[in-house]
Amino acid sequence: MKLMILESGAKARTVKKYLGKGWIVDACNGHVQDLPNKGGSKQDNKAMWASKEGKLPEPPWAWTDRAERVMTKMINKAKNKDVDEIYIATDPDREGEFIAWRLKEIFSDFPVIKRVTFYEITKNAVQAAIESPREIDMDLVDAAKVRRFMDRLVGFRCSRFSRSWDLASMGRVQTPTLGFIVDREIEREAHVPIPYHSVQADADGVTFKVRFHEKNDTEAWTDDDGKHHPDRTSIDELAENAFVNLKDSGEVIIQSVKEGVTKRKPKPPFTTDTMLRAASSRMGWSIARINRVATTLYQSGHITYIRTDSTRTSETARERVRKVISNDFGEEFLGTGVLGPDSKKGAKNVQDAHEAIRPTNPESKTLAEVDDDQISLYRLIWARFAGSQMSDSVRERRDLTASVEGLEKVLYGTASWRIHAGWEAVYSDSNSEARTTPPTSGFDVGSKWAFSSAKENPRKITDETKPPRRFSESSIIQEMKGASIGRPSTYLTTVTKLIDRGYVNKEGASLSPSNDGRTMWLEVAPFYNEQDLSNNTVTKGLFTPEFTAFMEANLDGIENGDVLGSGVWDSFVTDFRSMHNSALEVRKQKPTPKQYNYINSRISKMTDEEKAKILNGKELSEISGEEAHSLIDSMSKNGNGNIPASDKQIALIIRLTEKLKLDLDTYLKEMGHQDLDSLTGSRDGTASKIIGDLIYRDKDSPATEKQIGAIENMSEKAGISIEDAMALVEAVNLKEITKEQASKLITILKKLIRDNRGKGKK
Repeated sequence: MKLMILESGAKARTVKKYLGKGWIVDACNGHVQDLPNKGGSKQDNKAMWASKEGKLPEPPWAWTDRAERVMTKMINKAKNKDVDEIYIATDPDREGEFIAWRLKEIFSDFPVIKRVTFYEITKNAVQAAIESPREIDMDLVDAAKVRRFMDRLVGFRCSRFSRSWDLASMGRVQTPTLGFIVDREIEREAHVPIPYHSVQADADGVTFKVRFHEKNDTEAWTDDDGKHHPDRTSIDELAENAFVNLKDSGEVIIQSVKEGVTKRKPKPPFTTDTMLRAASSRMGWSIARINRVATTLYQSGHITYIRTDSTRTSETARERVRKVISNDFGEEFLGTGVLGPDSKKGAKNVQDAHEAIRPTNPESKTLAEVDDDQISLYRLIWARFAGSQMSDSVRERRDLTASVEGLEKVLYGTASWRIHAGWEAVYSDSNSEARTTPPTSGFDVGSKWAFSSAKENPRKITDETKPPRRFSESSIIQEMKGASIGRPSTYLTTVTKLIDRGYVNKEGASLSPSNDGRTMWLEVAPFYNEQDLSNNTVTKGLFTPEFTAFMEANLDGIENGDVLGSGVWDSFVTDFRSMHNSALEVRKQKPTPKQYNYINSRISKMTDEEKAKILNGKELSEISGEEAHSLIDSMSKNGNGNIPASDKQIALIIRLTEKLKLDLDTYLKEMGHQDLDSLTGSRDGTASKIIGDLIYRDKDSPATEKQIGAIENMSEKAGISIEDAMALVEAVNLKEITKEQASKLITILKKLIRDNRGKGKK
């Protein structure tokens, strides 16, 4: 018997159809082990682990939620079914390889373990993978490890630093992405609108615009970027005169005609970011919805792997879709094939570059027996792939100049009509119909073109320049890719975290920074910048896009076997320590908002003389961070105040309230406290009392997976049924047993096991 392990149940169900008898196909449900971060142990709270020279750290890999129970059942099932070969078929990327590595360790008692990968869930692809197994790619695993270590170090140390501003967290990729959104908002606020007038008229399907100024004209109109727009003017009288003349005339007279042909090339097949952008633009979907539908299509075997930076596709798939194009549209619709910049030799930043997103069955233009969302996205993916193998669309073009009686200014316009649809033919059901015939008014010089009878024709437009658009979910991902930060597997989670953690507001399709987001980027992140004081420029910074892109490139280097993971990790630790220590030193120069608010709350009711004595004659805003720390210490010792809650206490309170699904602000007010800043430290402080209350509340929450697993194993060893074990602590069943009951039961079972062993010895 053979066992194949995939990441999700949906994938497992699809693959099971292909393998038949002699196979068990099961799912591990994603990551099974990762860096420890739950349970409150010493390891859970470590920011990093020591390592030997030339080696990566070896932390204790901890079970993820519910994973131990899932793995125990899978192992027992495999043993009971006499499995002698295990095929690990997790996703074909960095994270998938990390999961495969941990699974190989977990199933190490089995004699034969093979790693297989496929980029589409089809019978042929699965069978080909089984016939070509390989070893775990430790370069990929090391890249995944280093990524974890970097994110852990930044997350733990910098998030603790940011709590001085009452901010939740900082992230290695999350924070520079936030920076793009904040900087764009600042651009918008700084924008000064430039008013303009424009005069236009439509004739025979062509829009003619009045050409007011040439580039060298002293009154030439330019936009915010200094670009000249000949059809715009700031002189209202000039625009009004042109409008009146067009209205009185009712026609234009052709003065010159320039012939030409325009070709539009097809776009390459979808990568993760281009799929998100196209689906968002065409269908108005959120990136979460697009990702959900695309995941379903992939897991059902309809499209290839959806996390990719590559525009390359298999030769077989291209040949198959070209046959469809030839049969359905004709030989003249076949092109040479188009790819993106990643296909060029030596292209960089193409992580997990296997194939673009394409249909697994190119002959199918649509799907049956699936929901409308899946049909819509599949058709878009099929059209993009088919279009990439099709000919250019071709249009005849005529650049026209014209005059109007009584008007000195000339008008200009372009007539265009399509003579070959090319790749556009596959979008015929979603694109508006293109013009395919020339205007009937004629292109002879002197020809008169009458204005169409539309309501506002001609028209005078009075407007002003607009600030740059806010980012949407899809355009911020495009920005991330352009800056080489983040990767296909992290785009969605990065943007989602910024919204969920309150740093970014989503208003319709637009993203704007919250007050916390502004504070994070404009006040906290700069502490980690190294500056050249001579010209006040940032030379290096932990959260700059440049440094983040540099580290992403290093991760790619590890993955490709170009550099050692240990070297990249050691270098990052050195850089991080330098920037973090510098940030701590700079912070000492003035009180943090937390220190400031605490001291201010303690002295607010004092007389001016008392304040002057405590502050040594200074204003509160004038004291340094070190003076603030000493002052808080002194106030506590002299009974004038209490030590504020420690960062560890604050972190534990936040973690426990999140675990218990309590609203932090509401809970604190119910307990008689204004906010986290008002809590006091030490064993007898209010923070300790809050923690005690939360721990007491937590005892009635459901037992952990670890506790349930222990109860199942220990009940078997003690020789009693689960039902009898539940009765020992008056619990209904394993699903409803509480933490407190589970803890008591584990103690009882331990005693029973010891007693049984003692009887055995006698």
